[in-house]
Amino acid sequence: MYLLKASAGFDWKELMLGGEDWSFLPETVLRTLIMFIVILTSLRLLGKRGVKQLSVFELVVIIGLGSAAGDPMFYKDVGILPALIVFTMVVSLYTLVTYMIGKNKKFEKLVEGKPVCLIKNGVFSIDNFKKETLGEDEFFAELRLQSISQLGQIEQAIVESSGSISIFYYPDEEVKYGLPIMPDSLDICLQSIPDTDRYSCTFCGYTETLKPAEKYTCPTCEKWKWVKASNKKRIT
Repeated sequence: MYLLKASAGFDWKELMLGGEDWSFLPETVLRTLIMFIVILTSLRLLGKRGVKQLSVFELVVIIGLGSAAGDPMFYKDVGILPALIVFTMVVSLYTLVTYMIGKNKKFEKLVEGKPVCLIKNGVFSIDNFKKETLGEDEFFAELRLQSISQLGQIEQAIVESSGSISIFYYPDEEVKYGLPIMPDSLDICLQSIPDTDRYSCTFCGYTETLKPAEKYTCPTCEKWKWVKASNKKRIT
């Protein structure tokens, strides 16, 4: 009974239309059509560079266009002309900044950042990796998507300014022993070395033939957790 009373007093019109009338719905259709055409035209003017995998700068541009387009579609008190001015400003600023990026390398690095090497010769570049907001598990998942099972398959891995990862592989005959990165490969870490074999540091990927020892400190990162290294070839 209480639910029925509450339902009877509920303003369904306000829920469905907000503060507008039913007559505003056809206008919403027209507004959306106009802004859709404006967005399509603006992205066409930006060119292919504006719609590929986005850099930080390009993401700002797309967010700006989206914000300018959204409000006029369904807010009656937001006019279309101010939105068109915003679109014109955003596209103009994009064109100007793109021009300056092409003319000045320092300005390009300031706006878009620069590529950073995360793995070199099968070992993490620890100082570079710390600067990136990229978790180890997330990074390993990216590598596994490229059919990589251990770091010794990689000559260099570079995170580009767009956030994508470029990977350069060793030929099969040059693949080294390296840190295995399969989901269960790091579950059992060793602090003491039980027998002579090739081991990889779980923190940086440094790989070396180790002899039995109670504890062995990695000369690269000074950590002491190890797993047996893998020399599997990459299967494509």
